Amino acid sequence: MNFRITPLNIVSAIGLGLVTVNLVSEKSTAPRHVDMSGFYLLILGCLILVTFITDMIFRFTLKDIKRIWVVELIFIVIAAVLMLILQKLA
Repeated sequence: MNFRITPLNIVSAIGLGLVTVNLVSEKSTAPRHVDMSGFYLLILGCLILVTFITDMIFRFTLKDIKRIWVVELIFIVIAAVLMLILQKLA
């Protein structure tokens, strides 16, 4: 099996790490402690699932690893910009 690391794999791994840290860590009242509620963990879990499925779609449609990196990086940038725009509107 040929395993290739892609940008969406990295995003999924970071999201999975955030979920794991928030589920395993002790609840603290420290001033800079980030505590995610169950709803935000569910949203992050859905984001991980969507990035995994999107990565599989890109892998099946594009065979060249350089093209996959370019397309996935553009996808991540567009998604981040749209999230920022929607955050400013709400």
